[in-house]
Amino acid sequence: MAAFPESLHLVLGEEELLVERAVRAVVASARAADPTVELRRIKVSELTAPELDEMLSPSLFSEGQVVALEAAQEAGKEIAEAILAHARQPAEGVILVVVHSGGGRAKQAKELPNALRKLDATVTECRKIAKPAEREAFVRDEVRRAGGRIDPAGVSALIETVGSDLRELSSAASQLVADTDGRVDEQAVRRYHQGRADVTGFVVAEKAVTGDRAGALEALRWALQLGVPHVLIADALAESVRTLGRVAAAGSNDTYRLASELGMPEWKARKALGQARGWNRAGVAEAMRLTAAVNADVKGQAADASYALERTVLRVIDLRAR
Repeated sequence: MAAFPESLHLVLGEEELLVERAVRAVVASARAADPTVELRRIKVSELTAPELDEMLSPSLFSEGQVVALEAAQEAGKEIAEAILAHARQPAEGVILVVVHSGGGRAKQAKELPNALRKLDATVTECRKIAKPAEREAFVRDEVRRAGGRIDPAGVSALIETVGSDLRELSSAASQLVADTDGRVDEQAVRRYHQGRADVTGFVVAEKAVTGDRAGALEALRWALQLGVPHVLIADALAESVRTLGRVAAAGSNDTYRLASELGMPEWKARKALGQARGWNRAGVAEAMRLTAAVNADVKGQAADASYALERTVLRVIDLRAR
């Protein structure tokens, strides 16, 4: 039988998929040692200190349990002190998992992660994946976890096709490995996502930043008609404009040098250079402002998210044409 895991864990960060995996990993480790272990999950804002003390007390029947305290960044002084008191003297058979975003308003909540680290908590970092290079690394890791390998063009094709949602990327990566011999390339991605790849947010974005008005509007309308989420289209627009900004800031027309400086494959650098033609710094800056605004619009601020996207696409095209 496996050894019982450490009694104190800190899951730190805001990336929901990674947080969920971290909690599941602790539970799986505990159940490998004792299959009867129960999981109890609760937000700290729903607890009083006496209730927390009761939850973290040993079972009368010597049953093991994992207690996951979620949103610990919302802990008040009393709850934070109660968490630390248990962490200093854990009850037998109780594994405490503190899930914390890394922020917090109250002083005690902000200081909780450092205090738990000092008590030798096992820490799992789950920070938000936002940068393109981090998302590409995530895809490579997911394919590797599933037992496969993927080349750089395959990674980019998968992100272009699926979008930025980690759960969708993870699911697609696993499915691709299962449906191939484990070697995933761009052709396999396109084949698996046939019919969808032509109407992704990235296709809309690519046509917009290259000034293809008719193509961008047609791609946008098809994407919306086929149910591509508004937020994925907005994310793709923002990422394409950010890439333009990075290329402009690099100030180089050398594909190899640009690829090295920006940490992207040569074919992607070549493509980015082509898209950057016709843009100036002022236009890129304004496009970045527009794509940031439409990201907020599609998340609830606009009365009509589809109209907000179309208006932004047209404005981005006009900026390039100046």
